[in-house]
Amino acid sequence: MTEKEKKFLSDISNSIELIGDFTIDIKTFGEYQKDLKTKGAVERHLGIIGEAVNKFLKESTGNSLEKASQIISLRNRIIHSYDNVDDAIIWSIITRHLHPLKEEVNKKMK
Repeated sequence: MTEKEKKFLSDISNSIELIGDFTIDIKTFGEYQKDLKTKGAVERHLGIIGEAVNKFLKESTGNSLEKASQIISLRNRIIHSYDNVDDAIIWSIITRHLHPLKEEVNKKMK
């Protein structure tokens, strides 16, 4: 694995950690929906994750991530259709999908 690939994986992992830090005290979807500062920070780092996944795939020599196309699509929606981001989808990603992605990324970084 190249140093660039490792850097992109590290960026993904770091953004997942930060999202966890941002949302650690938020227990419900309703709390998340009301917290504009947290929503903005989470969406920013989901965008970073999507960009890092995209760059990882372009740089990669045979490595991929399981849900790469969905992650990149989410990034594009956050960046280009910012007024059409569904909070329920973002909350689902936070609560169900980031942990498995972090595990996958950590395995690849070893």
